[in-house]
Amino acid sequence: MTLSRTDAGTRRAPALPRMVFPVVLGTLLNALNSSMIAVALVSIAAQFHMGTSVVWLVSGLYLANTVAQPTMGRLADQFGPRRIFCAGLIVIVIAALGATFAPSFGWLLLARVLLGIGTSAAYPAGMALIKNSAAQDNSAAGAAGPLGAISAASQVAVALGPPLGGVLVLYAGWRSVFWVNLPVAAIALVLTLLWVRKDDPVRSPVGRSLRELDPLGIVLFAGLMIFLLLFLFSIEHSPTWIDLIAAAIVAVVLMLWERRSATPFLDVRMLVANRPLTLTYVRCAVTYIVFYSVFYGLPQWLEQGRGMSSAAAGLMMLPVACFGVLATVLATRMSRHGYRRLLIIGSAGLLIGSLALVGVGAATPIVLLLVVTAVLGLPNGFNNMGNQTAMYESAEEGRLGVASGLYRTAQYIGANLASAAVGLSMGAHATDGGLHALAVTISVISAGLLITAVTSRKKTQK
Repeated sequence: MTLSRTDAGTRRAPALPRMVFPVVLGTLLNALNSSMIAVALVSIAAQFHMGTSVVWLVSGLYLANTVAQPTMGRLADQFGPRRIFCAGLIVIVIAALGATFAPSFGWLLLARVLLGIGTSAAYPAGMALIKNSAAQDNSAAGAAGPLGAISAASQVAVALGPPLGGVLVLYAGWRSVFWVNLPVAAIALVLTLLWVRKDDPVRSPVGRSLRELDPLGIVLFAGLMIFLLLFLFSIEHSPTWIDLIAAAIVAVVLMLWERRSATPFLDVRMLVANRPLTLTYVRCAVTYIVFYSVFYGLPQWLEQGRGMSSAAAGLMMLPVACFGVLATVLATRMSRHGYRRLLIIGSAGLLIGSLALVGVGAATPIVLLLVVTAVLGLPNGFNNMGNQTAMYESAEEGRLGVASGLYRTAQYIGANLASAAVGLSMGAHATDGGLHALAVTISVISAGLLITAVTSRKKTQK
């Protein structure tokens, strides 16, 4: 019996690690483009004389990601994940070239939105590819390693984006931040074509499959996200309540339409019936409120409250990524025994780190600040792996693509809520008081996450 399992493990081992490398390369581009642009905004605004409107380069990507992630997941389920994964990489190359030679801000924004659409294909299609490979291997546990690799790569990309972008902007100008996409996407595309098994033939005619995408549902969902984002971005200065009212109206229309649609873009009936998956989306969004509040708020305080340079503030955030990766390695091993304990550890870590921020101030020694950022990095690996595994296990058969897309949408909703939380707590200039107000807010949220994880009745094993 032992020999048989060993032989099976020997047969399985090469398949998943080989195909997961291009998947990891493709998925990290989304996080890298989200974070790297931060250090290029000042240079871009100066060249195109855009002022504060330059932030639409960030908002445009988030909006494209929010809508395109579930759309690309739906396409991956219908046309095959390998096809959509490769198509997304090709779009990334086109968008990166367009951004490099953009003659105006409008063209640059268009290229940035196109880049968001292209990078949105990688995660939902990649998750479906992993699921297919694990199914062919007849091994559910075989997915733990790839899921951990994706989680770790995303964390590294988010944290290394600003330092890498800073170096590129300093020595090669702001357009260079888009160059990074070209070699990574090209390598991922070649390796996917070489190493990833071809999709099965498309069962339905292309025209019929496209009609089943529910274009009206997609438009309504996009409208909902636009109004919601406009409201969130206005909170810091003067809330535009009309945008919130419009979002509520569009949300009602969207729900009514999707309940009637034969092939809904946002399957309301599925979300109601699949409670574990819906709760995973909510928990993911709330978790990312805490993560991005730290990721956006702490560097702002380090620069304005402590007087650090942007480069020094970026380096202070490196422990978040480094310890997040180490935690991911441990969480990957633990995930084979279920995800509930991962969520408990991750939520407890967030609570401890958030409470530690309450005691941080302008006079806090650098060494102690590094300890706090390390503590805040540790729970990320557990939460990311726990929520990702929960989504992977809860998604219905044949629907992992769209389920993964909605999972990423939940992340971006959390990111935008975090941006609003940082603005409300810190205002235009971050002080110790603003940091402490933010710390109290995310501590309360983290406590809620911990209580939910502890009281959850979800079994820890499948």
